[in-house]
Amino acid sequence: MKNELVIDLEAEKKEILKRYRALLRACKPTLQKGDKKEIRKAFDMALESHKDMRRKSGEPYIYHPIAVAQIAAEEIGLGTTSIVCSLLHDVVEDTDITLEDIEFSFGKKTAKIIDGLTKISGVFDYNSSLQAENFRKMLLTLADDVRVILIKLADRLHNMRTMDFMPRQKQLKIASETIYLYAPLAHRLGLYAIKSELEDLSMKYLEPDTYKFIAKKLNEKKAERTLFIKKFVEPITEILEEQGLRASVYGRPKSIHSIWNKMKKKNIPFEEVYDLFAIRIILDSAPDHEKSDCWKAYSIVTDLYRPNPDRLRDWVSSPKGNGYESLHTTVMGPKGQWVEIQIRTLRMNEIAEKGFAAHWKYKESTNDNGLDQWIQKVREMLSNPEANALDFIDDFKMNLFSDEIFIFTPKGALIQLPMGATALDFAFEIHTDVGAKCIGAKVNHKLVPLSYKLQNGDQVEVITSGKQTPKEDWLNIVVTAKAKSKIKSSLKEEKRRIAETGKETLERKLKSLKITYNTENLNKLTYFFKLPSTQELFIRVAQGQIEMKDMKDYLASEKEIETRGPERSENQQIEALLSKVKGPENDILLIGEDMQKIDYTLAACCNPIPGDDVFGFVTVNEGIKIHRTNCPNAAQLMANYGYRVVKAKWNKQKELTFLTGLHIVGIDDVGLINNITKVISNDFKVNMRSITVDTNDGIFDGSIMIYVNDTEHLEKLISDLMRVKGVTGVTRFDA
Repeated sequence: MKNELVIDLEAEKKEILKRYRALLRACKPTLQKGDKKEIRKAFDMALESHKDMRRKSGEPYIYHPIAVAQIAAEEIGLGTTSIVCSLLHDVVEDTDITLEDIEFSFGKKTAKIIDGLTKISGVFDYNSSLQAENFRKMLLTLADDVRVILIKLADRLHNMRTMDFMPRQKQLKIASETIYLYAPLAHRLGLYAIKSELEDLSMKYLEPDTYKFIAKKLNEKKAERTLFIKKFVEPITEILEEQGLRASVYGRPKSIHSIWNKMKKKNIPFEEVYDLFAIRIILDSAPDHEKSDCWKAYSIVTDLYRPNPDRLRDWVSSPKGNGYESLHTTVMGPKGQWVEIQIRTLRMNEIAEKGFAAHWKYKESTNDNGLDQWIQKVREMLSNPEANALDFIDDFKMNLFSDEIFIFTPKGALIQLPMGATALDFAFEIHTDVGAKCIGAKVNHKLVPLSYKLQNGDQVEVITSGKQTPKEDWLNIVVTAKAKSKIKSSLKEEKRRIAETGKETLERKLKSLKITYNTENLNKLTYFFKLPSTQELFIRVAQGQIEMKDMKDYLASEKEIETRGPERSENQQIEALLSKVKGPENDILLIGEDMQKIDYTLAACCNPIPGDDVFGFVTVNEGIKIHRTNCPNAAQLMANYGYRVVKAKWNKQKELTFLTGLHIVGIDDVGLINNITKVISNDFKVNMRSITVDTNDGIFDGSIMIYVNDTEHLEKLISDLMRVKGVTGVTRFDA
């Protein structure tokens, strides 16, 4: 009997050494001089202090620390300090060794990390959760050293992989904790492989039947899938090679948990989940070609298979907050099913698999501010000493998904929206008709406008009205693609309806003026009223902006042109303007000089500003337009209408406009601000830089910063503002 046990121990010793050697091989890429000695020292200490301990499965306890260190090295890519801490992560908690001993042998840094990994012992009040306190303690260390969390994740992953021998109660507790905190944490740190494995393993214990069912189904179709992937990938690989792109292309199955999520979310049976796998294209690219290579591969794929235009996700141009970079698209496969394709480079793939740790490695080249900001946020949350640990965990959980926000409906259903989404986005997310009729919302029972930016966890109730229709300015309020496209299409529809009625009205008016209703005359009318299209003409007529007297003006001008001949009139106008500009002694138009009475406008196509090289172009209807010499239209204008071009330069003494401040007081009335800004922007074509408004018990008090040309301009503006109903005083103040 005794003999048997000895052999057993011998075999175990061999196994332990074998595992230790495997660990060293995994560490090899990061080993520096003297590191091997440190790791050996840590291994010996762990071996010695855990020597009489066994795991629930009966194995020697040391297997666990070795495995955690192996995960940290291989799957997360951490370096020596982390390997040492992984080997020792349980010694302070489970053995006689103290933190002082560790600090003495391995230094302050290691001791601090191990302290972060050590559970809190001692007495607790019952309304707090020990688990939450431990988690909070671990996060306190995260703020200083992210390795604490990474090792904790490795520890958790190994525990989840070897949980079969635990009592059911313990399995459920650990699995729920994993799905609630550790999987999202892995996601936030960009460890996608670990995140999906943690989710799958949690599901295996929390929903064993569903898990087994999906696993079985996946297994049944495995051969069929493999064949499909092979056929699908072949042409891609071929063309990539032809184009000189080094790449490996392979299919990988989606995780069981994500398939289950899809079934729940879309409420469909397993058979209807189409994307059971994703095709991954990993390019071996030089750092400066990464982006263009990814797009090259994308165009090769989409030449072969038709992409779904709504399913392009470009995290290559703007990486996710956790550093994830990849190009995702969904294409229609040869057998009529959607296939997801992920395109990335080796570097991006390493960041996707190893998240945070790979980030450090490429820190110079990538923008890791998303992660740094996130850690900063965690620090701020931790600095609130009053917070109950459980509330803290809930807040923290909200923070894990900071690229998205979660909003609740009045009945408590959860809706996920992008950061920065407004109440109007939420309304459209509920339903298109709800969005279109939305006039406001109640957020957490308080009334807010459509443009209110939602915060994580808000509960939103949409208020609608049968009279409401989508407005043009809604497009500036919403951020989600869904809302934008719905608003656009309903505006188009609305315009078409108005134009229809306008068309009929116009026909009647033309008939009474004895003008033939035909395309030529419609075009002439459109030109006469300076409108972009005949549709716009119909709309103006329908809205009553073009009336009978305007039509008569048009008729009169037509008669004048007939008697005088059109060509002469245009040329004469131009001649007159040219001689006025050039004058007898001056052939340069000075822009921005107060006394110059010539009408000029700055061209919208190139928005010239003082200091640009410019020229003036004499137009027929709008006086002189100032263009930049490198304006996209300049070459054409100069080539075709050389005689209309005037030299121009900015007047040196004065800039074009000056910033000045106006203080406005009055009696608060509906639409007052609107009327004030109308005067400023419509009548004066003046730029407002800022406007601040305060209303107190019916008294309106506002300050506006605007750009004006000169004092004359300003005085005119003040007198016009004084005419606005409700305004009692306008005074100037210096900016």
